[in-house]
Amino acid sequence: MKKQITMLGLICVTAISLLTGCKSSDSTQEIIRIGHNQSTQHPTHIALVEFEKFIEENLGEKYNVEVYPSELLGSQNEMVQLTQTGAINFCVASNSLLETFSKNYSIFNLPYLFSSAESYHAAMDDTSLTDPIFKSTGQAGFEAVTWLDAGTRNFYTVNKPIETPADLKGLKIRVQQSPTNVEMMQLLGGSATPMGFGDVYTALQSKIIDGAENNEMALTDNGHGDVCKYYSYDMHQMIPDILIANKQFLDNLDDETREIFEEGFELINKVQREEWIIAVDAAKERAQNEQGVQFIYPDTAPFQEACYPLHEKMLEKQPELTSIYEKIQEYNKEYASGGEQ
Repeated sequence: MKKQITMLGLICVTAISLLTGCKSSDSTQEIIRIGHNQSTQHPTHIALVEFEKFIEENLGEKYNVEVYPSELLGSQNEMVQLTQTGAINFCVASNSLLETFSKNYSIFNLPYLFSSAESYHAAMDDTSLTDPIFKSTGQAGFEAVTWLDAGTRNFYTVNKPIETPADLKGLKIRVQQSPTNVEMMQLLGGSATPMGFGDVYTALQSKIIDGAENNEMALTDNGHGDVCKYYSYDMHQMIPDILIANKQFLDNLDDETREIFEEGFELINKVQREEWIIAVDAAKERAQNEQGVQFIYPDTAPFQEACYPLHEKMLEKQPELTSIYEKIQEYNKEYASGGEQ
C-alpha cells in the first residue's frame, strides 16, 4: 500500500513539474520541491516563500526552489513518504504524524506540557532539547530542520460552551489521530472522535460530532466558526508543526552550502512566528465580528489536573525522554517567575 501511495505521489510531482512551468530553470540548477497542506495566505506558506527567495538570492546558480501549498503534492502522509525517498526535498508534517516514525515526538503531544507560549518558544529554540528528537528519524530517511508555531489548541463547540471539564461529558470531540489525544479526552470526560482534519467541517455541520479542538485559524480559514459558536481557551496543547528534509539531500550539501540552508531554516522559523501572531489576531477578530463566535476564558487548573496522569504514564513508558521533559519544566519555572523570551 505504501508503495502505491508513493508511486501516486511521484506521478503527481512529475505531472506538476511538466504542467506548471511556473519558473524557468536552466540545466545546471537542481529543483528543490517543498510541500505543505496550508493555503497561500497561511503563515507557513509565507515563510516558505521567504526561504525560496533567500536560497535563490544566495544559491540561485545551483537551486530553483518551488513551494507547493494546499496538498498539491499529496496528503501529509504522502508528502512525508516522498521526502523519505527524495522525490521531494522538504515538507511540513504534523507532530502526530511524525510520532509514527519516532516515539520521541510523543512528548510534544502531552497536554499541558508547556505552561505558557513563552516557555514553549524558549524550549523549542533550545537545540540541546530538540536535536535528539529532530534527528531521531534519520534511519527513516529524513530529519527535522526547524519547527513552526501552531499556537495553542483549544476546544470549540457547536451548542455548549466549555468552562470546566464537566462540560465535556457526553460530547463527541474530534481529536487528531493520536493515542495521546484519545487518552486526554477520556481523562477530561469527553468522547474522542479521531478523524482527518479535512472531514471535520462536514462532521460538525451534520452533527456527527459536537465540537473539535484546534487553533483560532480553524474557525476562519476552514469555516468551523460558521458552525461552532463557542471557543474556549483551555489551552490544553501547544504542538509544533515540523519542517522535515530528505536526509540524503542534507548530507550531500557541502559545508558552505549547508550553512546557507541553515540560515534559511532560521529565516523560516522567524518569519512564520511573526506572521502567526498577525494571523491569529486577524482570525479572532473575524470570528467574533463576522461569524459570531464567543470566546471563553475558563480556569485551566481543573483541565491540567485531569491530564497530568498522562505525563507520568509517558515517562514510565519512555524513560529516555525524562531529561528532555525536565528541561521543559525548567523553562516553565523560569517563565512563571517572570523570565523574558
